[in-house]
Amino acid sequence: MMQLTDAMRARFDREVAKYPADQRQSAVMACLSIVQHEQGWVSPEAEEAVADYLGMAPIAVREVTTFYNMYNQQPLGTYKLNVCTNLPCQLRGGQKALDHLCHRLGVESYGTTSDGAFTVQPSECLGACADAPVMLVNDRKMLSFMSDERLDDLIETLKGLR
Repeated sequence: MMQLTDAMRARFDREVAKYPADQRQSAVMACLSIVQHEQGWVSPEAEEAVADYLGMAPIAVREVTTFYNMYNQQPLGTYKLNVCTNLPCQLRGGQKALDHLCHRLGVESYGTTSDGAFTVQPSECLGACADAPVMLVNDRKMLSFMSDERLDDLIETLKGLR
Protein backbone atom coordinates (compact mmCIF):
# COMPACT_ATOMS: atom_id res chain seq x y z
CA MET A 1 0.00 0.00 0.00
CA MET A 2 1.15 3.52 -0.74
CA GLN A 3 2.43 5.55 2.21
CA LEU A 4 0.76 8.93 2.64
CA THR A 5 3.18 11.77 3.20
CA ASP A 6 2.79 14.03 6.21
CA ALA A 7 1.78 16.85 3.87
CA MET A 8 -0.93 14.69 2.29
CA ARG A 9 -2.21 13.61 5.70
CA ALA A 10 -2.40 17.25 6.79
CA ARG A 11 -4.41 18.12 3.69
CA PHE A 12 -6.66 15.09 4.21
CA ASP A 13 -7.19 16.16 7.84
CA ARG A 14 -8.34 19.61 6.69
CA GLU A 15 -10.86 18.05 4.30
CA VAL A 16 -12.18 15.54 6.84
CA ALA A 17 -12.64 18.35 9.39
CA LYS A 18 -15.33 19.85 7.14
CA TYR A 19 -17.69 16.96 7.92
CA PRO A 20 -19.22 15.48 11.09
CA ALA A 21 -16.96 12.87 12.70
CA ASP A 22 -19.21 10.00 11.65
CA GLN A 23 -19.13 11.12 8.01
CA ARG A 24 -15.38 11.02 7.24
CA GLN A 25 -16.14 9.21 3.99
CA SER A 26 -17.67 12.39 2.61
CA ALA A 27 -14.12 13.66 2.04
CA VAL A 28 -13.29 10.86 -0.42
CA MET A 29 -13.44 13.05 -3.55
CA ALA A 30 -11.27 15.74 -1.98
CA CYS A 31 -8.73 13.16 -0.82
CA LEU A 32 -8.57 11.59 -4.29
CA SER A 33 -8.03 15.06 -5.77
CA ILE A 34 -5.17 15.66 -3.34
CA VAL A 35 -3.54 12.36 -4.35
CA GLN A 36 -3.92 13.24 -8.02
CA HIS A 37 -2.50 16.72 -7.48
CA GLU A 38 0.52 15.28 -5.68
CA GLN A 39 1.16 12.28 -7.94
CA GLY A 40 -0.51 13.15 -11.25
CA TRP A 41 -2.84 10.16 -11.09
CA VAL A 42 -4.69 7.88 -8.68
CA SER A 43 -3.10 4.43 -8.50
CA PRO A 44 -4.83 1.37 -7.02
CA GLU A 45 -2.36 1.65 -4.12
CA ALA A 46 -3.42 5.25 -3.54
CA GLU A 47 -7.07 4.19 -3.55
CA GLU A 48 -6.25 1.67 -0.82
CA ALA A 49 -4.43 4.32 1.22
CA VAL A 50 -7.40 6.70 0.94
CA ALA A 51 -9.78 3.89 1.89
CA ASP A 52 -7.66 3.02 4.93
CA TYR A 53 -7.41 6.66 5.99
CA LEU A 54 -11.17 7.25 5.67
CA GLY A 55 -12.24 3.87 7.06
CA MET A 56 -13.89 2.81 3.80
CA ALA A 57 -13.87 -0.40 1.83
CA PRO A 58 -11.30 -0.11 -0.99
CA ILE A 59 -13.99 -1.01 -3.56
CA ALA A 60 -16.03 2.03 -2.44
CA VAL A 61 -13.09 4.32 -3.21
CA ARG A 62 -12.52 2.51 -6.51
CA GLU A 63 -16.16 3.16 -7.44
CA VAL A 64 -15.61 6.89 -6.99
CA THR A 65 -12.36 6.90 -8.96
CA THR A 66 -13.87 5.03 -11.89
CA PHE A 67 -17.20 6.91 -11.90
CA TYR A 68 -15.76 10.42 -12.28
CA ASN A 69 -13.62 11.11 -15.35
CA MET A 70 -11.70 13.83 -13.53
CA TYR A 71 -9.57 11.18 -11.82
CA ASN A 72 -6.66 9.91 -13.88
CA GLN A 73 -6.38 6.16 -13.48
CA GLN A 74 -3.01 5.93 -15.21
CA PRO A 75 0.02 8.17 -15.59
CA LEU A 76 -0.58 10.86 -18.20
CA GLY A 77 1.43 13.32 -20.23
CA THR A 78 2.44 16.71 -18.93
CA TYR A 79 -0.56 18.18 -20.74
CA LYS A 80 -3.91 16.42 -20.54
CA LEU A 81 -6.11 17.58 -23.42
CA ASN A 82 -9.79 16.69 -23.01
CA VAL A 83 -11.99 17.48 -26.01
CA CYS A 84 -15.75 17.51 -25.51
CA THR A 85 -17.40 14.98 -27.78
CA ASN A 86 -20.88 15.17 -26.27
CA LEU A 87 -23.69 15.72 -28.79
CA PRO A 88 -23.80 19.55 -28.96
CA CYS A 89 -20.01 19.74 -29.39
CA GLN A 90 -20.16 16.75 -31.72
CA LEU A 91 -22.54 18.67 -33.98
CA ARG A 92 -20.15 21.63 -34.01
CA GLY A 93 -16.90 19.79 -34.67
CA GLY A 94 -15.94 18.16 -31.36
CA GLN A 95 -15.03 14.80 -32.86
CA LYS A 96 -13.19 16.56 -35.69
CA ALA A 97 -11.16 18.51 -33.11
CA LEU A 98 -10.33 15.31 -31.20
CA ASP A 99 -9.35 13.56 -34.42
CA HIS A 100 -7.17 16.52 -35.47
CA LEU A 101 -5.29 16.49 -32.15
CA CYS A 102 -4.78 12.73 -32.28
CA HIS A 103 -3.52 12.88 -35.87
CA ARG A 104 -1.28 15.88 -35.22
CA LEU A 105 0.26 14.28 -32.12
CA GLY A 106 0.39 10.75 -33.54
CA VAL A 107 -1.69 9.10 -30.82
CA GLU A 108 -4.99 7.29 -30.49
CA SER A 109 -7.72 8.61 -28.24
CA TYR A 110 -6.60 8.16 -24.58
CA GLY A 111 -3.02 7.91 -25.85
CA THR A 112 0.09 9.70 -24.63
CA THR A 113 2.82 10.95 -26.94
CA SER A 114 6.11 9.06 -26.81
CA ASP A 115 7.86 12.07 -25.26
CA GLY A 116 5.31 12.15 -22.41
CA ALA A 117 4.16 15.66 -23.31
CA PHE A 118 0.51 15.13 -24.29
CA THR A 119 -2.37 12.83 -23.45
CA VAL A 120 -5.48 13.28 -25.61
CA GLN A 121 -8.90 12.16 -24.39
CA PRO A 122 -12.55 12.64 -25.29
CA SER A 123 -14.64 14.26 -22.59
CA GLU A 124 -18.23 14.44 -21.57
CA CYS A 125 -20.03 17.78 -21.49
CA LEU A 126 -17.92 20.68 -20.29
CA GLY A 127 -20.90 23.03 -20.04
CA ALA A 128 -19.96 25.45 -22.81
CA CYS A 129 -22.03 24.11 -25.70
CA ALA A 130 -22.39 27.52 -27.38
CA ASP A 131 -18.59 27.76 -27.63
CA ALA A 132 -18.10 24.36 -29.28
CA PRO A 133 -15.84 22.72 -29.93
CA VAL A 134 -14.47 23.14 -26.42
CA MET A 135 -11.68 21.48 -24.51
CA LEU A 136 -10.09 21.40 -21.10
CA VAL A 137 -6.33 21.53 -20.54
CA ASN A 138 -5.05 19.79 -17.40
CA ASP A 139 -8.53 19.81 -15.87
CA ARG A 140 -8.21 23.57 -15.27
CA LYS A 141 -8.18 25.74 -18.40
CA MET A 142 -11.25 25.79 -20.66
CA LEU A 143 -10.71 26.72 -24.29
CA SER A 144 -13.49 27.54 -26.76
CA PHE A 145 -14.01 27.58 -30.53
CA MET A 146 -11.10 25.19 -31.11
CA SER A 147 -10.56 25.20 -34.85
CA ASP A 148 -7.71 23.21 -36.40
CA GLU A 149 -5.62 26.38 -36.45
CA ARG A 150 -6.26 27.13 -32.78
CA LEU A 151 -5.47 23.52 -31.87
CA ASP A 152 -2.18 23.73 -33.78
CA ASP A 153 -1.33 27.00 -32.02
CA LEU A 154 -2.13 25.42 -28.64
CA ILE A 155 0.17 22.46 -29.31
CA GLU A 156 3.03 24.75 -30.33
CA THR A 157 2.50 27.01 -27.30
CA LEU A 158 2.48 24.06 -24.89
CA LYS A 159 5.57 22.53 -26.53
CA GLY A 160 7.32 25.86 -25.94
CA LEU A 161 6.51 25.76 -22.23
CA ARG A 162 8.21 22.40 -21.64
